[in-house]
Amino acid sequence: MSGPGAGFEYPPTEVSWMKRDVLLFANTIGCTADELHFLYELDPNFAVFPTYPIILPFKKNTPEVIDFYAEQKAIKIPGVPDFDARRVVDGQRLIQFLKPLPPTSAGKKFEIRSKVLGVYDKGRPGTVVETQQDLVDAGTGEVYSRAIGSAFYVAQGNWGGPKGPATENFPPPQGKKPDFEFEDQTNEQTALLYRLNGDYNPLHAHPEPGKKMGFGGAIIHGLYSFNSSCHGLLQKLGGSDPANIKEFQARFASPVKPGDKLVTSVWKAGEMKDDYEEIRFVTKVAGGKVCLSNGRALIKVVGESKSKL
Repeated sequence: MSGPGAGFEYPPTEVSWMKRDVLLFANTIGCTADELHFLYELDPNFAVFPTYPIILPFKKNTPEVIDFYAEQKAIKIPGVPDFDARRVVDGQRLIQFLKPLPPTSAGKKFEIRSKVLGVYDKGRPGTVVETQQDLVDAGTGEVYSRAIGSAFYVAQGNWGGPKGPATENFPPPQGKKPDFEFEDQTNEQTALLYRLNGDYNPLHAHPEPGKKMGFGGAIIHGLYSFNSSCHGLLQKLGGSDPANIKEFQARFASPVKPGDKLVTSVWKAGEMKDDYEEIRFVTKVAGGKVCLSNGRALIKVVGESKSKL
């Protein structure tokens, strides 16, 4: 870890959530009525959907709407240029599930502890800022989840920074048909509902930012597709049990527009890490481009979907 900005640690950010937040998140990523342990607070197995921590750096410690642009530029990374948050998209995300979240943060103090892993100048296309974000119980020091992600600042490169390392790829098994596929039909409200979790980037609500970035209008959060694909995998392979997923990652390859149908193709790679099997997946817009590539998960397979498209 070297280069401008690398190793910079942001001040710890206190975060909190209520049962209502957990219920909202599960509803907005596609959890279904046969998964009441994610959707009904009095279910004896009530649980937080595992990817929920991915929203906390946006939501922080407030139930109120947040000024996304102001928050993104609140703290400057030393040694690198100021980047324009009005032209930023997700690059890639990996989340590791280390300890189950309690249904509410009440009674504990949780923090997001973030550090910059690298800031990479990709020339004319833009700049990548890679960060690690740990969700930590400040009282005990226990880490509940670790997210490693990259933000891509569009057309904000050529400042003389390092190019950065090549990313590791996890393609589907060559020449093998998917073991199964599943669909997610989005609509005009998908992003407008998902943003209520705390990710209030105007790019996903109003057409103007998307037009300026060349998308033609509003696009759905990359993290919506990320979370909904994770839900589908856990539901189809892991019996909807949050204990049955250890890691999940994907690269954001192209935008998804409201109304697009997402089709996720899934391959069992056959490699085991303890009791968890490596799963590869690709999510496409039906009839169009790949929107999530480099998809990989570690899942304890307890059920296997037989559905084919």
